[in-house]
Amino acid sequence: MAIFTDPIREHADFGPGDAEWLHLLVGDWQMVADLAFADLALWFPHPELGYIALAHVRPSTTHTAFHSDFVGEGIRSDLQPLVDKAWNSKTIERSSETNWNSEMALRVEAVPMVRNGRTLAVVTTHMDLSSSRMPSRLELTYRQCAYDLLRMGTLGLWPDFASPTGSRRGAPRVGDGLIRLDADGVVQYASPNGVSAFRRLGDGESLEGRSLAEVTAGLLKDRRMVDETLPLVVTGRMPWRSEIESRGVSLSLRAIPLRDEQQRFGALVLCRDVSELRRREMELVTKDATIREIHHRVKNNLQTVAALLRMQSRRMVSDEAKQGLEQAMRRVATIALVHETLSQGLTQSVDFDELIGRQFRLSAEVASPSQQVRTERSGTFGELPSDLATPLALVINELVTNAVEHGLEGRAGTVWLVADRSDGDDGEELTVTIADDGVGLPETPHVEGLGLQIVRTLVTSELGGTISWQRREGGGTEVKIRLSLARK
Repeated sequence: MAIFTDPIREHADFGPGDAEWLHLLVGDWQMVADLAFADLALWFPHPELGYIALAHVRPSTTHTAFHSDFVGEGIRSDLQPLVDKAWNSKTIERSSETNWNSEMALRVEAVPMVRNGRTLAVVTTHMDLSSSRMPSRLELTYRQCAYDLLRMGTLGLWPDFASPTGSRRGAPRVGDGLIRLDADGVVQYASPNGVSAFRRLGDGESLEGRSLAEVTAGLLKDRRMVDETLPLVVTGRMPWRSEIESRGVSLSLRAIPLRDEQQRFGALVLCRDVSELRRREMELVTKDATIREIHHRVKNNLQTVAALLRMQSRRMVSDEAKQGLEQAMRRVATIALVHETLSQGLTQSVDFDELIGRQFRLSAEVASPSQQVRTERSGTFGELPSDLATPLALVINELVTNAVEHGLEGRAGTVWLVADRSDGDDGEELTVTIADDGVGLPETPHVEGLGLQIVRTLVTSELGGTISWQRREGGGTEVKIRLSLARK
């Protein structure tokens, strides 16, 4: 795209919207190339090269006239007079047969793109004349449509800023089906694919000579579901997109009004059967809703398990058994929190900062009912995939609980949680630090409890990372977890 914008930025004296208008042209001119059965090139004046080729598009309805790319190159000397003439006259200029390349005879037209009375660029069309045969009605109609669109370009009427630029898939193309309407919305011509598309909707008659709006209205079964843009599209009054659905078939329609200096004299309607696309989109939506519902139910079930563990712990006489059940309850609740977050989103990733912000404070409070513990968090985790979020939340929960129960040992203190995402040799890495200002590490190694065994297992097997303990400067303990976010 740089080669498109740089010459304009350096040499053009454009007004507001002029450069955007040319970008809109290049974004939509595949349709013109297909209709014209010709290659299109966009030329812009250059102080040294005469004109420079900003863009080139090949037709999908026939073979290309140029097998090599010439974008960014200067104009050939035999073509420049024609482009000069079109630039100055602001009208379409036609050549006789021109040997633009050595392999075939080409007919070349130069079309100035004029906006607000100023020529902004010139489009040249290059049509192969080597295959001499009588053109069909389809070809003649297509070429007339291409000429009408290019003629509108010389009047600044096309491309239209109101044209659809949305990202919804299934935009109709020329080969999918073309219908030409007159000013009253009556079909003058329908390509075979256009006829087939409407027959799949249930229309068994010929389209030509009939009002497309009336044909469409007769195919609608449930008018409550009709797109409000449909009437303006099927009459060709606005350059919009719409859809019609009937008998399980979805048809995407795009209208391009045809205008001259005085009035709208007709329209093109491109149509495409998008039934399979819409069916797949619906399957994805249904699958996404199902996944969210599964996460929701898993969360509910885990919360039920946590509640049962809480009830069971209250019946325990042994303090050790009661504490074990309470720890199991916290672990289950942590996993449930991850599934709750996943049930509210559209992707299988978790905003870990939001999740751990609640979990971090909760873990410290539950582990320290009788002591004053401050929690401080810094850094950003960002979005994490669910297969990392669940074990990482469990690890942080265990380490925070361990820091409160064993590091602070019943006295007031602070627990820190720090996240650092950085670029490593194998991709993005995440470093998580949990620290406290407690008693610090013991002088002699001690036997790890179940919680720390769970932590080591999760870090090495589930997270594929490393974990290390060290004394914190200023007193206390510091635990560092390092893991790669480049998932294989």
